Amino acid sequence: MPVELVTFGCRLNLAESETMRAEADAAGVQDAVIVNTCAVTNEAVAQARQTIRRLRRDHPARKIIVTGCAAQTDSRMFAEMPEVDRVLGNDDKMRAHAWRDTRRAFDLDDGEKVAVADIMAVREMAPHLVEGFHSGQPRAFVQVQNGCDHRCTFCIIPYGRGNSRSVAMGAAVEQVRKLVEGGCPEIVLTGVDITSYGADLPGAPKLGALVKQILKHVPELKRLRLSSIDSVEADRDLLDVIADDERLMPHLHLSLQAGDDLVLKRMKRRHSRADAIAFCDQARRLRPDIAFGADLIAGFPTETDDMFERSLALVEDCDLTFLHVFPYSKRPGTPAAKMPQVEGRTIRERAKRLRDAGEVALRRRLAREAGKTRHVLVESTTQGRTEHFLPVAMTGGVAGDVRAMTIAGHDGARLSV
Repeated sequence: MPVELVTFGCRLNLAESETMRAEADAAGVQDAVIVNTCAVTNEAVAQARQTIRRLRRDHPARKIIVTGCAAQTDSRMFAEMPEVDRVLGNDDKMRAHAWRDTRRAFDLDDGEKVAVADIMAVREMAPHLVEGFHSGQPRAFVQVQNGCDHRCTFCIIPYGRGNSRSVAMGAAVEQVRKLVEGGCPEIVLTGVDITSYGADLPGAPKLGALVKQILKHVPELKRLRLSSIDSVEADRDLLDVIADDERLMPHLHLSLQAGDDLVLKRMKRRHSRADAIAFCDQARRLRPDIAFGADLIAGFPTETDDMFERSLALVEDCDLTFLHVFPYSKRPGTPAAKMPQVEGRTIRERAKRLRDAGEVALRRRLAREAGKTRHVLVESTTQGRTEHFLPVAMTGGVAGDVRAMTIAGHDGARLSV
């Protein structure tokens, strides 16, 4: 029986899961479930543990392999779960030898249960492309960067991913070329902190240079997207592409986190409230119809009502369309965990207010689309996405087709045609 994947967390985890599937299959791992965990919140870790217990109840004879960020940061906790047969580190999971070692350990019913290397010692990153996987798929994720050199006070991810490292520009371009030749119309460049791309490469090229090279050398690529970016690191080349090449989709997801300057300082972020607003204004001047998404944290330690109101106002001030709202989660080992905490009920109330504001913002953007012609990427027989990543309810169509459609209206969540 082939391996089954259960993936938590970000788009990067989704991309890496497919590499793991290919490596496990190539190594001959059979009758196993791989759980690719997320460590961004305590809830994500708890969900992974609950899923592992359920998997053991549902599949008592199958091997359970746990990997991902939570497995890296707390490998012993997962190793002590009787349901778990093996724990792989976040770098190890992408290595063919780790899967060969895993198969041998299972075959011999012996060997060390934990295979987790020191993630901070990892300095290089090889490209990972799953040959043939994306054939016929409407969208593919290409990992161009991993890790993070910044140490935001709330974040444990650098300890699960290691320091920033980049895929060589030529290798990234070649990955995109192969996927496009296989029929994939839309590529998403992904990583942990993709606007730090290239700092570890010869000549220190930036993300904008990579984007320009992809669009230049893969002219057949129809649509290119970026995963979450740190706006303060957006370089001149990237802004030029936003303005000049329509194949870079007019949708940016921003790592904002808060809208109050003192909170941002305590988070150890590198931008101010004014910086965030100025970037959105600049990008909108370059691409007037651009849509913005943003990550926002509710209830960061020391956040007062007035501080929260400034974060809430950022939805309007930046004209955000998509919100990813995270109730603050205290992560042991982070500086924020030692700061005065906001009461749990207040955190939940603030998160709800942010989500409600996000729903209003999305409906407002959907209403503005009526009567416009958009190029919709067909994702399934019932849904597609516009250039701005707005969902479109539809019937028929072949996944991967890009169709010009006139927007008739919306139902509050999706556009209609």
